[in-house]
Order: sequence, then C-alpha cells, then structure tokens
Amino acid sequence: MSASKFTGGVELATGIGLRVPHYQHILSEKPAVGWFEIISENYMVEGGRALEVLDMILEQYRVVQHGVGLYPGNAGGVSRDHLQRLKRLVRRTKTPWVSDHLCWGSVDGRMSHDLLPIPFTFEAARKTAENLKMVQDFLETPLAMENVSSYGEFNGNEMTEWEFLAEVCELADVGILLDVNNIYVSSINNGFDPLEYVNFVPPERVAQIHIAGHSRYERFIVDTHDHPVIDPVWKLYERAIERCGHVATLLEWDGRIPSFEEVWTEARKSETWRASAMEKRGGYEAA
Repeated sequence: MSASKFTGGVELATGIGLRVPHYQHILSEKPAVGWFEIISENYMVEGGRALEVLDMILEQYRVVQHGVGLYPGNAGGVSRDHLQRLKRLVRRTKTPWVSDHLCWGSVDGRMSHDLLPIPFTFEAARKTAENLKMVQDFLETPLAMENVSSYGEFNGNEMTEWEFLAEVCELADVGILLDVNNIYVSSINNGFDPLEYVNFVPPERVAQIHIAGHSRYERFIVDTHDHPVIDPVWKLYERAIERCGHVATLLEWDGRIPSFEEVWTEARKSETWRASAMEKRGGYEAA
C-alpha cells in the first residue's frame, strides 16, 4: 500500500461516510470499519450534538475530512472565514488530508451551495492553483481535489477535464481525490471515454478514490449517491487501482440511506475489485 505526501504518510483501506442515521449503531456496536469520512461543513460549528458525536467517533476511529464549501475556483479567492473555521476542525480531527471539490460556488460572499463547474482554460487553472497553494499552506495539511460530475461543457474549454484536473493539481502541488462514479456520470452526459480519463490521471497524485451509485433519467444520469455501485463504475475503480496501487477508498451513500450493514457490505465489495486490480498490477510489474 502506498503512502505519499498527499496522504500525510497515512495508509488507509476501505471507509464509508459518517451519516446521522448510523450514529447510534456505530457508537453502540463499534463496527470494524477502517475509517470514516465526514463532511467538514457539518462540523464547523461552535458546539452541539454534532461535535459531541464527532468527538466520540474520534476516540475509536480515524476520520478524514471532505468538504463541499471551499470553492477553489472562485475568481475572488477563498473565504478567509471559511478557512479559519476549517482549520479549527482540522486541529480537532487530526485528519491526515483534507479534500474538497474542484469547482467554484460563491460571489461576493454569497454562497450558491452548489458545486459549479470551472471552464477548462489555462487562466482558470492558474488562478485555481494559486488559491489551492494558499489553502494548503494555511491549513498545514495535504489537500486533495475531487473531480465533480458535470451535465454540460463550456464552448471555450481549452483542454479536456482530465487535462485540467492534472494541470491544476500539478501547478498547486496538491493531491487528487478521484471519483470514478463522477467520471462515469460525466462521460455519459458529455460523451467521452471514461477509460481515457482514468488512464490520463497522474497516479502518484491520487490520495483517495470515491465510489458511489447514481440515478438514470431520460436524457442524463445524475450523481445522486442513492444506489449501489454499478459494474461499469467498479471496472473504472479496478483500472484506477491497477494504475495507482492501493489507495484509500470511500463509498458515498447520501440519499435514501439504508442500514449501516447494507452500506458497509457495499463498500467492502471494493476489496474484491482491489485484489483483482492488484493481481493485474503485479503481473505487469513482474513482466
């Protein structure tokens, strides 16, 4: 298993998101889960039940922070207030790395509360990388940027999405949170080969992988996190592991959340796909 500077030297296997419907089960049954991912913004508060539960979880488990409100693609920069509250939580959780989404989402302090796509231009890549460098220095913790799902493309794009992701992360010297379900969703909606995406991503920068389910509609598929993972997404995951080696893997399930056992059983399917990928990787290395 690899441990890079993008994971703070920490090696993790399979984890799941910490969600409210599972609080009681986790605290009472103490299931043997490798690690939990939390949504940072849910715990960037001064007190209350959420922090009380988080502190009890931290006594038993490794927790990794994943955010939805950093908005590194904002032309006006990243909110200082958001960063200060994020850093307080980082100190509390001792998360080995912090992830968020490669997107923008606020203007003049007004938050969209959505993950809006960035035009894939060299100017946007440079500005986004400047923001990320500042954030990583401020937090004093490795950063990893997640590729978002998309439902259209800008006419002014100067590169592909996978080229933009690599360009920003190279310029900022941050890691990548590779969401293979988002790659699949965007490939169907925008008409590209998802394997070309996975095969282009610099494997040494991948700190974590997300897997999830999605919903299919008449014209689009949507990243809803409310179904099991489908085989085409598992095959992208297998290929990603084949290229990257063992990488911390997290199942997201955020809608119509089933029992803890069902979520954990779905997440553990990654172990079979990971073993298959590592066998192929070992074969290639031995050849």
